[in-house]
Amino acid sequence: MLKHKKLTYLFISIFLFVLLAVSFIRQQYVVPILMYHSVRPDAEKENRLAVSAESFKRQMQFLKKFNYNVLPLDELAKLIREKKTIPMRTVAITFDDGYKDNYKFAFPVLKEYQIPATVFLIVNEIGRSQNDRLSWQEIREMRGSGLVDFGSHCLGPEPLVNFTSDSKIQKEILLSKKILERKLGIPIAAFSYPEGRFSEKIKNMVRRAGYELAVVTSPGKRYPDDDVFLLKRLRISSTSDNLFVFWLESSGFYTFIKEHRDDD
Repeated sequence: MLKHKKLTYLFISIFLFVLLAVSFIRQQYVVPILMYHSVRPDAEKENRLAVSAESFKRQMQFLKKFNYNVLPLDELAKLIREKKTIPMRTVAITFDDGYKDNYKFAFPVLKEYQIPATVFLIVNEIGRSQNDRLSWQEIREMRGSGLVDFGSHCLGPEPLVNFTSDSKIQKEILLSKKILERKLGIPIAAFSYPEGRFSEKIKNMVRRAGYELAVVTSPGKRYPDDDVFLLKRLRISSTSDNLFVFWLESSGFYTFIKEHRDDD
């Protein structure tokens, strides 16, 4: 009888430990927002802003094969804003700067696997062939697929924190939005801080300009209350060519693992 009671207590203890462990693990989960820049066949290994076209296709195949829930960025922000429980193996895909190779090499893969994405455009560089940027025609075609949404990455690439004039900051935030809306005929709800650099004042200016969400460039620690104007992202580059590394980055626990590794 005593032995039976001990076994019962042991099983209960193990069960409670497992519940606590699962709860702890779930609390560490952060939906990964993957940040790409350039996607091209000749991406250099040391280039932190480029992924090879072959690697990008393998990564999207991976997400599809293992049934990841790839959400449009605005839908993810809505779930966060409403404090809804987000299933594990959920990710979002973003691109910064609006490179032409996004159209040539990434867009066909997104269509093949029916994966949504958001591209953040530097408005004054659209159509500049010398900078190898997307044209308005390419942007409209991507938008017409129903898979690709667009957001503002300001008029130019200069970080907003470098400007001393509030009116200049306001122009970058608001005019870029208005131009995109006029040219594309759609509301522009998403904003990407140039170089991921921001201040509380700049964040509030973005919100007051009518955007519904904004992204930064660093995974970092969670910001208070999962602020949808400070959504964190993971940079995907040539170091992610290894699918094991990509699995870690898309798992939702990469930030937790990295933080604890850095603390050692």
